[in-house]
Amino acid sequence: MPKAELHVHHVGSASTRIVAQLAARHPGTVPDDEAALADFFRFEDFPHFIRTYLSVVDLVRTAEDVRLLTYEVARDMATQQIRYAELTVTPSTSITEQLPLPAFLEAIEDARVSAARDFDVELAWIFDIPADFGLPAAELTAAAALDQDVPALVGFGIGGSEIGFPRSLFRDQFDRARAAGLHPVIHAGETSGPETVWDACLNLGAERIEHGITSLADPRLLEHLAEHQIMLDVCPTSNVALGVVPEIESHPLPALVAAGVAVSVNTDDPPMFGTDLNREYAIAAGLLGLDESGLAELALAAVHGSFAPAATKAALAAEIRAYVTSRGHVERS
Repeated sequence: MPKAELHVHHVGSASTRIVAQLAARHPGTVPDDEAALADFFRFEDFPHFIRTYLSVVDLVRTAEDVRLLTYEVARDMATQQIRYAELTVTPSTSITEQLPLPAFLEAIEDARVSAARDFDVELAWIFDIPADFGLPAAELTAAAALDQDVPALVGFGIGGSEIGFPRSLFRDQFDRARAAGLHPVIHAGETSGPETVWDACLNLGAERIEHGITSLADPRLLEHLAEHQIMLDVCPTSNVALGVVPEIESHPLPALVAAGVAVSVNTDDPPMFGTDLNREYAIAAGLLGLDESGLAELALAAVHGSFAPAATKAALAAEIRAYVTSRGHVERS
């Protein structure tokens, strides 16, 4: 089924094939063997995940690395019938003297154009602040988003650790981003409680929350999310892999849906968690008891919750409906 993906990280989308290739270019702590990477991507907790993630980020050192990563991620998306994706990109962790900001931006744009031509995958960007690196990284991210011409930049976000980094710490950067027309998309309610989601909503004007699953502990917050149509971009396998949820059967996705909260289903960092978007949809189908028509509604929700141009939304929604119609004809015949 054709799909959109809204919560997926740029570097975190690199397959073991791509990571091994980058590790061979830049030998160090990351294995350059795909089999060994499967063990490397087993995480003890969220801090361990962050350390591992940053070791992969360190492999992206040149403009050619950036282009390779971005283009190959789009290739992998195409095999899953992903037509549109909003990739969370963290410029501040990659910019160096060897890879200045203009070269980084030129590389992702070149890959974006090539991906649309070669794979029929439309990429958009959400530039995010890595909270662990504080206000200097926030200012660099704001400069990348607001002082440069970045085609297909649609959102401004925060990732990284939640505990110890209140989202309101970055209010100034978000005020400027919203004034420039960028949509606020905030990681919250994954490793901390509902208070972080409230912070993102009330102080940063969040239009979507990445994860947000601990919102379930606050009925008033659930009402707020439903009333204001603030979508939660949920990643079931990621939550289990990082120990946020003990097992997939106890994932709060069904309870969030039952509370009337809008959700989309996503992968977060798919190769690191041994998943892809097709698998996440299969998991959602099991948790929510969905048939193919129900899965189509889930896919349509992601399209409508995206920041894609109206023409892209209309075309992808029509493609999803046509797919379901054609499947119905096949089954009846």
